[in-house]
Amino acid sequence: MAWLILFVAGLFEVVWAFSMKQSDGFTRLQPTIVTLVAMAISFGLLAWSMRVLPLGTAYTIWTGIGALGAFVVGITVLGEPVNATRLLAAALIVAGLLLMKLSSAG
Repeated sequence: MAWLILFVAGLFEVVWAFSMKQSDGFTRLQPTIVTLVAMAISFGLLAWSMRVLPLGTAYTIWTGIGALGAFVVGITVLGEPVNATRLLAAALIVAGLLLMKLSSAG
């Protein structure tokens, strides 16, 4: 269950990162509110998962999901560039996440 909670926390990290971008430096009210609510949910779920999972594992997985999710949203929604170097970097993040999960007993 802790892994599922951590995954959902990571998804909310993607939501707050995207809405923060949409807030235009917190100058737009609705995206700013979405950012703050998604942050609170994401942090709360991360804290909950850390009751079972080790700090290093939970935090690494959470930030990795957020980084990969933001990368995908940036490309698919915001039209950010795709190139071999960026794709390799994303693949390395995925490899690191898989290794972190495999190395965790939680």
